[in-house]
Amino acid sequence: QVRLVDSGGGSVQAGGSLRLSCVISGVSFSRSLMAWFRQAPGKEREGVASLGSRGDTKYADSVKGRSTISRDNARTTLYLQMDSLRPEDTAMYYCAARPGYFWATMPLREADFPYWGQGTQVTVSS
Repeated sequence: QVRLVDSGGGSVQAGGSLRLSCVISGVSFSRSLMAWFRQAPGKEREGVASLGSRGDTKYADSVKGRSTISRDNARTTLYLQMDSLRPEDTAMYYCAARPGYFWATMPLREADFPYWGQGTQVTVSS
């Protein structure tokens, strides 16, 4: 059974940092494309970072240079380190998994990912 559990969100001031975590079971990192999406109120869900099965990464322009996606194979955990946070980063963040051998890609298609975490809220105040 595949399970993804997101955590690490919170409320921070602009310029602050957060590290999101996603504990994964039932999916192999080395055989999956992993990603972080976000959805702000009234907006569509958008992919912000992806991690390919071979460890390559891609980022949306909106977070490039401020965010890092990574994984810990021993802890079966996916991370998203977010620095220099801005009010426009406020959203619900979701991790997602797509089993199979894939390079990291951007933009990401929500429909390509069959497995999702429950989401963790990030709120950035000015």
